[in-house]
Amino acid sequence: MTSPASGRPMRADALRNRARVLAAAEEVFAVQGTAASTEEVARKAGVGIGTVFRHFPTKESLLEAVLVTLLERLAGEAEELRSAADPGRAFFGFFARVVAQAATKHAVTEALAEAGVDAREATGRAGPGLRAALGVLLERAQQAGAVRADVGAAEVMALLAGMSYAAGRAGAREDVLRIAFDGLRPQPCRDEPAAGRLRLRQSGGEAGPVQDGQ
Repeated sequence: MTSPASGRPMRADALRNRARVLAAAEEVFAVQGTAASTEEVARKAGVGIGTVFRHFPTKESLLEAVLVTLLERLAGEAEELRSAADPGRAFFGFFARVVAQAATKHAVTEALAEAGVDAREATGRAGPGLRAALGVLLERAQQAGAVRADVGAAEVMALLAGMSYAAGRAGAREDVLRIAFDGLRPQPCRDEPAAGRLRLRQSGGEAGPVQDGQ
């Protein structure tokens, strides 16, 4: 990684400071949202405000970097789950972790919007990797019979985005997850036996079950 100021590769200590600033910023913005200041981020990271500005000249650039880092981390987690022994558990577990981090992502995205920065630029940089990794988890879970076959990656991403927004706003993560997961899982077969199938017969205005052939 290169320094924004000089364009030269960063030293190891500079890389460590950048990582500390990003970790602190993610935590601070998750709690305080747009009210958080870069000074608060610097205090949380244990560095001077000058260190923050050397890496991120503006608050908006810091917010964008936090969002990109979060999305890249999620994509990395999904990549690590590609060879999980239980594809269904891997898929649903990852889905739940993304929703659990919705408050942070929502706070950062809101802050970017209020600052006049389009969050789509950040998601455009890191989003494709996350979508691709999630698509692999979905495909493996479907092959294992844990997820219904008529669901595509686009539908899962849309559901994930909506669930994350709902969880971040309403805080009803567990209930919302349960409902969504029930919809994603294959429905039980309801095949009826050909012989002895019951049907309704109209007789004098009354309905009653009868065997086929009656």
